Amino acid sequence: MWTVQQVSRLAGVSVRTLHHYHAVGLLPPTAVTGAGYRLYDGRALERLRTILLFRELEFSLKEIKTILDSPDFDQDKALDQQITLLTLKKERLEGLILLAKKLREKGSESMDFSAFDASRLDQYAAQAKAAYGGTGEYREFEEKSKGRTPEESRQLQARLMELFAQFGKMRALPPESPEVQAQVQALRDFISRHYYTCSRQVLSGLGTMYAGGGEMTANIDQAGGSGAGAFVCQAIQVYCAQEDQPG
Repeated sequence: MWTVQQVSRLAGVSVRTLHHYHAVGLLPPTAVTGAGYRLYDGRALERLRTILLFRELEFSLKEIKTILDSPDFDQDKALDQQITLLTLKKERLEGLILLAKKLREKGSESMDFSAFDASRLDQYAAQAKAAYGGTGEYREFEEKSKGRTPEESRQLQARLMELFAQFGKMRALPPESPEVQAQVQALRDFISRHYYTCSRQVLSGLGTMYAGGGEMTANIDQAGGSGAGAFVCQAIQVYCAQEDQPG
């Protein structure tokens, strides 16, 4: 058994973070002594390692808890997903480093922004999260993706970004305005048509992800302007609160 201070030093995370993980049910200690000291065994440390890998990939604590607590959770599968995501992240960072070096050495007037494209990383991360969602969305996504070429996937992603770009042009409008709400409906229809059935519950969860920071929010803000991700989230919250909406 390890004390919370020992785990903190071993894993490089603060005691306060470990206390928070306990409070939200993400990493309960194996035992608590009569004096109130938290103790962790090897299995708890394995769970912590998995948590920290997902945190490195910018998964939220809520998303990580959903994954780890899922009855379908498979440690080997999770490691495969993490390796793939880390590899995609590494490739993207290498592309950005190469771009920065070229700009420093030679300067450039090129309008090629491909090094900033994180769509592959975002798409795979979304799949990894959906796999443990406890619904049929992930299976539906896999079925609709069968036979889809990388170029077709890229085009779909570009069309999705166009929808977010339209949201960006509406940021001066109230989220509840008819134009903005129609755009939310268009987004929902697009997701249902090309990815999986976008119920109101699923849409609400996506809205939270759009404003949650990380690569996804950055991509939406790049498409629609600063604050676009947060604006889309607000519009979705209004949409989902309307009881007369179908779904």
